[in-house]
Amino acid sequence: MTGPAPLDLASIRRAPKALLHDHLDGGLRPATVLELAADCGYDELPATDAESLATWFRDAADSGSLELYLETFAHTVAVMQTPEGLRRVARECAIDLAADGVVYAEVRFAPEQHLEKGLTLDEVVEHTIAGFREGEAIAAEQGNAIRVTCLLTAMRHAARSREIAELTVRFRDRGVGGFDIAGAEAGYPPTRHLDAFEYLRANHAHFTIHAGEAFGLPSIHEALAFCGCDRLGHGVRITDDIQVPGGVIDDAELGLVANYVRDMRVPLELCPSSNVQTGAVPSLDKHPFDLLARLRFRVTVNTDNRLMSDTSMSEEMRKLVDTFGYGWSDLERFTINAMKSAFIPFPDRLKIIDEVIKPGYAVLLG
Repeated sequence: MTGPAPLDLASIRRAPKALLHDHLDGGLRPATVLELAADCGYDELPATDAESLATWFRDAADSGSLELYLETFAHTVAVMQTPEGLRRVARECAIDLAADGVVYAEVRFAPEQHLEKGLTLDEVVEHTIAGFREGEAIAAEQGNAIRVTCLLTAMRHAARSREIAELTVRFRDRGVGGFDIAGAEAGYPPTRHLDAFEYLRANHAHFTIHAGEAFGLPSIHEALAFCGCDRLGHGVRITDDIQVPGGVIDDAELGLVANYVRDMRVPLELCPSSNVQTGAVPSLDKHPFDLLARLRFRVTVNTDNRLMSDTSMSEEMRKLVDTFGYGWSDLERFTINAMKSAFIPFPDRLKIIDEVIKPGYAVLLG
């Protein structure tokens, strides 16, 4: 009987991981941004070499403001306007995630932001999904099996959410697993898009909502009570509804919304590094991830935007291990939480848990 593997970055990379909250336009390789910009004639990049560009994205995203953080996406979206650009970014996304030990990923993007060169919404989705399939095949050849599901995002400040909801349903059997709304929360409550959510519910489609990141409890309440979302994108501000007298977990007092989220096992798509960057939490050691995990909420670990946060799933897990002292069994629980919450059929979720995740962690646990 061997002992457990060391809890270092190299070992964590070997651990099978499930990722629910990753933005396609937030995960490009810096070198790819430069090459695609040259190909399509985009000349507004803030740097001319990959290393400097990577640094610029990270520093610009470290603003402490969600609105300023979102401005960095102008550069990545600009180079994702052609069939070749979309396919390449999606292909490399699948390859990069698989190389990091991710066995299941849901990657989201907003088709409405990729129409500047004349593509239709359907064409944007078709080229992106084709890229994911190509990436899956290349990753499998490299010995890193991954399944990628696409989520379609509507921008909460725009007025195309019903259209994107219909697009989601249209592509539900062709690689699209669900729907999302994203963008600045303040001033753009999820209830502005009730028409889209009612259409999705009528068609038994899955959806998640960015809520409780930059805006507090009202955003989470609306997402659940009025919109009926399956999962909460971020949701860190659920702690506004939790009191822990004297810091004693057993004495925690949960309000109505927090109780509902925990009782109904509503998954929280927590993104630790990103939440610090956007000012949702002041620092990693102040992140409510550990509080929520100890209170047995369904917490999951996510990357959000790998380029802007200069991160990966393995890095996010390592940071949580270093900050909160988690062991392999904790990482396994967070991974199974995510896989249970995936927008794919129940038998498929079970198969990945039983045949990939549990055996993978059994090796690491020794």
